[in-house]
Amino acid sequence: SLYVSEYFSQSAQKLSFYSWYGNAKLFHFHVPEDTVLLRWLLQASRGKGPECTSMEITVHFRHGAPPVINPLGTRFPANATVRPSYNISISLSSAVQNTTFVNVSTPAAGDWFIAAHLPEAAGRIEVKGFSTPCPYMFQADMFVLRLTDMPVLEPGVPMPHTVVSPAKPLHVKVFVPKHAAGMRFQLSSCVTSQQRACAVRVLLGSITLPQSFQRSLTCTGSINCSLALDSPPWEKWLQITVESLGTANASVSVEMLASFTVCRPGSTSSFLNFISLNQSQAGARPGAAGGSAPAAGEAPRNASGQRSSCLQSQPVVREDLDVVSVRYRLLNGPGVPVSPLSPTLLLLNLNTGMDSGGSLVVNLLLNKTSVSLANATVAACVSAASPVLSLNATRNCSTAFSQGYPLSVSSSSAEAMLIVLYPQTDDWFLSLQLLCPKGQGECGSAEAKVTVFAYLTPCFNDCGPYGQCSLLRRHGYLYAGCSCKAGWGGWSCTDDTKAQSVGTQNLATLLLTLSNLMFLPAIAVAVYRFYLVEASVYTYTMFFSTFYHACDQPGVAVMCIMDYDTLQYCDFLGSVVSIWVTILCMARLKKILKYVLFILGTLLIAMSLQLDRRGVWNMMGPCLFALVIMVTAWVHHGAKRRHCYPSSWKRWVFYLLPGITLAFIAISVYAFMETNENYYYTHSIWHVLVACSVAFLLPPRDKHKKPWAWSQKLTCRYQICQNDREELYAVT
Repeated sequence: SLYVSEYFSQSAQKLSFYSWYGNAKLFHFHVPEDTVLLRWLLQASRGKGPECTSMEITVHFRHGAPPVINPLGTRFPANATVRPSYNISISLSSAVQNTTFVNVSTPAAGDWFIAAHLPEAAGRIEVKGFSTPCPYMFQADMFVLRLTDMPVLEPGVPMPHTVVSPAKPLHVKVFVPKHAAGMRFQLSSCVTSQQRACAVRVLLGSITLPQSFQRSLTCTGSINCSLALDSPPWEKWLQITVESLGTANASVSVEMLASFTVCRPGSTSSFLNFISLNQSQAGARPGAAGGSAPAAGEAPRNASGQRSSCLQSQPVVREDLDVVSVRYRLLNGPGVPVSPLSPTLLLLNLNTGMDSGGSLVVNLLLNKTSVSLANATVAACVSAASPVLSLNATRNCSTAFSQGYPLSVSSSSAEAMLIVLYPQTDDWFLSLQLLCPKGQGECGSAEAKVTVFAYLTPCFNDCGPYGQCSLLRRHGYLYAGCSCKAGWGGWSCTDDTKAQSVGTQNLATLLLTLSNLMFLPAIAVAVYRFYLVEASVYTYTMFFSTFYHACDQPGVAVMCIMDYDTLQYCDFLGSVVSIWVTILCMARLKKILKYVLFILGTLLIAMSLQLDRRGVWNMMGPCLFALVIMVTAWVHHGAKRRHCYPSSWKRWVFYLLPGITLAFIAISVYAFMETNENYYYTHSIWHVLVACSVAFLLPPRDKHKKPWAWSQKLTCRYQICQNDREELYAVT
């Protein structure tokens, strides 16, 4: 046999602390056919700075779809199927780098996914630039060992082979045809080179994670042994591995035989399906009504003639709506006839490679008037790769190499729903059959009508009212996840364990919005002291900060007067410009110079915020530059007057020192104390402290300006004006 090794690599990704599925970094690989060994090379590293501590990285594996994980231990939505993912932990303690290998023998071909993340996020809101987070990097590489000339076992044809040694197992494959109801594998004429009874182990199928349904058959001291499989995967290559359990220098000769039991399906003819599809899409056309009448009467006769088949197939059309959004439409209408004689089968095509990043939803609704037996139950199974064809005997929905998902509807419970999170890339089948408590004889010729709704959606129920469905991307692969808010959690934001009440949400909105009213004293002081430009900036900041926080709320107490991004930009711009004009006003510059700096600084701040809205230097840069200008101006004034500036100790004690103290406390609260839980009151304190500091720091008005004299400026009486002009007389 000729083995070929192949190597696949993807770029490293920076890991994040976990709070929702978008924090997990996804790696997508494709394992080729005839792979006998798969080896993952997992490399994790961290930075060397003092902020880097010991960390544990969790890595999840899954075949066919991204792994469904739950690191936070939250609840999944009702009717959702959850199977734990296969995961390992990689520790980064004293070592800066860790290399781990994971081996998988005889892996299943197709898509494989790896998801890696750090532990749960602490919840502290970090200002970009104040702290340097430690970089934790993760990279996954894949090595495969592939057999180029794997022997093919033809159905019904015995094939002799030799296992050279226990170290070199024999690999063969057989193709499973469509509509295969069962498979029987037989091993015969098994002898060793020493003419003794052989001891071999046969492994049928490939390994899939998180669950592997590989079947094992051990033949020890017997001449013939066999294994029967129900519902093998349709239209796929089935890998068979034969291992010798004997001594190292003894070869084993075996003869293998694979046979299939094919199920003959019964369904309406393809011509009738084509006519039904044209009528449903194009609508009624002239002359179409007369031609459809014979076809409608022909369908029941055709169906009655197929009662002897082992399954009844219903035609299903896949309708692509959007990214990771598919609707399945039954050509014969949503009502599906279900009989006790043979299962009714519906094909749900999810094998495009881009369907595994959403949620498959199957909803069954029983028409109670169609069932004459009160105790009858319609059993259903949703399975991948192959359908469940023996619902009356097997209620656990298991096939040869997979475990399906059971559903049932009856007169007492007429509706059932199933949600498959991240369904694996494959052909999915929905099998339905009418069951009676005392067996098939009790049902007789009864028939039930079940309405079937099946669709693929990015996020179930669009993540509900307290979540946002986000479309994530890894290279060319798209998948969806829910980002929850207002304390809600879970896969679809349905876990209300830590949810905020409506009263708490209203309180948070009121605190964050009404705290901006503390700018009113600052505006009044600015107007009283003739700082009209500064008062306009404070009014702008108060307005947009109020309505930005009213729109930024995670719960139901939300009001957006314009686009969210616009409100956020205006709020950030107003905050930085308010600090800029306040410090320049304290510098006591000449008017023309002050207003030039106002305009120039505002334009530069607007540009920097457009580049990076949350960078700390977008706020600290203008503040430091304005402080340099202010200190320079104060030094100039002090040197010119030959005494300290400002000269009044009352100005320092009652205005400047309280204002500076409030500003420092506000910066400390904003940079180091805010978390996701206390944001609504710590950020409200930030609003109050900044507004109060502005009121204290504004300098007094110029001495030559009189206070506002409204009685003199707004008059409603006549005044005698004195003419002070000097008259010139001509002297003759």
